Amino acid sequence: MRIGVIGGGQLGRMMALAAVPLGIRMAFLDPAKGACAGDLGPLVEGAYDDHYAIRELLKMSDRVTFEFESVPPKTVAFIAEQVPVYPSARALETARDRWLEKNLFQRLDIPTAPIADITDQADLDRALERLGLPAILKTRTLGYDGKGQKVLRTADDAADAFAELGSVPLIYEGFVEFDYEVSCIGVRSASAELAFYPLVRNEHRQGMLYRSQPLADHPLQRLAEAAVGQVMAALDYVGVLAFEFFVVGDRLLANEIAPRVHNSGHWTIEGSTCSQFENHIRAVADLPLGRCRASQPVAMYNLIGAMPERNAVMTIPGTHWHDYGKDPRPGRKIGHITITAPTDKQLEERCRQVETLLVNDLG
Repeated sequence: MRIGVIGGGQLGRMMALAAVPLGIRMAFLDPAKGACAGDLGPLVEGAYDDHYAIRELLKMSDRVTFEFESVPPKTVAFIAEQVPVYPSARALETARDRWLEKNLFQRLDIPTAPIADITDQADLDRALERLGLPAILKTRTLGYDGKGQKVLRTADDAADAFAELGSVPLIYEGFVEFDYEVSCIGVRSASAELAFYPLVRNEHRQGMLYRSQPLADHPLQRLAEAAVGQVMAALDYVGVLAFEFFVVGDRLLANEIAPRVHNSGHWTIEGSTCSQFENHIRAVADLPLGRCRASQPVAMYNLIGAMPERNAVMTIPGTHWHDYGKDPRPGRKIGHITITAPTDKQLEERCRQVETLLVNDLG
């Protein structure tokens, strides 16, 4: 089987690394010259809405998937007329639009923070009066890693915020005083088989994911799985889906979904029976899904902006180095480190050693 990927970044690259042992060949479409996934398969250089480039990808593809939400849903719908595409254009359109996804959560009785749809400054002023402060104002589409967002703490913060964020459709979210953030990564095959990874606790710095660690036997695991399962069923979803939540006491509040393999699941490469990347490929190819349990204590750190000294990191037992082959620049994810250990205590010690070496240039 041949699988085409819209997007040629590190997520596509890691999908390909998981696909090769399964005997599946990969090809990629990306507008960037020399996109890093091109090391693992043919790379078509072209815009995501370039029909000539899309047709070149289709020549090498029996099925197609995508690696992030920046892909236009119209492109996915066009490709779906030629070959199966997973996840679907409908799933992508819902997940990439914060207003549509929050409405889906509310229809499924999945709790969220208070929200309002913002189409102009007058809408923002009304939301401020109705929902109060503090709040977070976000673009409805294309914002990620802290981009396209503004925290509103005072009325002055909101005064020109609509124009400040580009005068584009926005969503106003009431601020959540949460204990910590978690993600639940689920996978659903084309034949509707389901599997779930353990809840992952995530730590962010300046809006970007810094560290992820799976939590064994978390009391909210089943509640999270139920929410992920509901969303996947509602969207007739195929592939890996990540659902981010705020933990508030014994409750989960929905934050957002990502219709793809996810940064908070990178630990699964070394730390799980079957990685999220392999399970995504299995789902798209309609192969039986692999087991998702954590096979040992494990944590993952992003490498952002600049690399630490590789040899120094790799002398620490249980470290696994992932270089995406991308040019360093402030705020850019250029790799990650996974740390494994036989016990939680040893993992904690190894993480401390790695953290002393990390250089995270968030810009």
